[in-house]
Amino acid sequence: MDKPAFTPRVFSGIKPSGGLTLGNYLGAIKRFVDMQGGEFETIYCVVDMHAITVWQSPEDLRHATREVAAGYLAAGIDPDKSTLFNQSRVSAHAELGWLFNCVARVGWMNRMTQFKDKAGKNAENVSLGLYAYPSLMAADILLYHATHVPVGEDQKQHVELTRDIANKFNHDYKVDFFPECTPVIEGPAMRVMNLRDGTKKMSKSGESDMERVNMTDDADTIAKKFKKAKTDPEPLPEEMEGLANRPEARNLVNIYAGLANMTGEEVLAEYGGQGWGFFKPALAELAVERLAPISTEMARLMNDPAEIDRILAKGAEKAKKIADPILDKTFEIMGFVR
Repeated sequence: MDKPAFTPRVFSGIKPSGGLTLGNYLGAIKRFVDMQGGEFETIYCVVDMHAITVWQSPEDLRHATREVAAGYLAAGIDPDKSTLFNQSRVSAHAELGWLFNCVARVGWMNRMTQFKDKAGKNAENVSLGLYAYPSLMAADILLYHATHVPVGEDQKQHVELTRDIANKFNHDYKVDFFPECTPVIEGPAMRVMNLRDGTKKMSKSGESDMERVNMTDDADTIAKKFKKAKTDPEPLPEEMEGLANRPEARNLVNIYAGLANMTGEEVLAEYGGQGWGFFKPALAELAVERLAPISTEMARLMNDPAEIDRILAKGAEKAKKIADPILDKTFEIMGFVR
């Protein structure tokens, strides 16, 4: 039997916990913008229900949810081209998440490396939600029959779990209802690293603000952070192989490439042989050019939270028109009386 043809559809989201960084922009939001208006229908979400896997102050959660939405909008997500909403406005996410809890196997969850990393030695005391959230992430994706999911390398395992859940559901109920989604992992700056330690990922929760570039930083702060970023004594090489054991250098080259829509090789073709006294000011100038307008627009949007809420509410209505029939059909396939 031929498999059904699914609408080419992208789904992805960002968790509102802390603030947005350059890593969120290059690894996610910039790619979201690039994918809209083309061959895919694009659905982008603020996954606020994932944030409460660890305790959140209600006021902080509201602020962070609006800030992620502001980041999407300021970076170029167009609510007329994409569906933009926050997850908790569409109750079908939670409903399908529970159904998938009953499809996913405990052994699959036990293999999730992100849970082990986040829980550490405290695994017995973390929330059940932190353990089970990959099942909710699968629901987020499959609720829209998404075929492509732009994610960072650290989320690839969760998209593979989503495929396992889809395949098991289809097998158990003898249907071809859920698609096998494809993770989209591409680009030179998929994993932006710490500006003070190139072996660590740039994080919202790092000890020093100088470790990261925040999407809310103004032009002077952005320039200062790049000019003070840790480097090494050697000039830039002419080929990427020369960055193999130079994590800070490789990180800055990849950031430049991501901001300039270039490959790392193209950056080194232009700057190979140059010292940091030449390259870091060029990188700072490029970063200010790309990021300062976004931070300015984010500040404007955050001064009008009612407008952000209006956009998210309108997006949720669009999302429900896709999600609700898929959820209803899932209940029917599983044999619920409704």
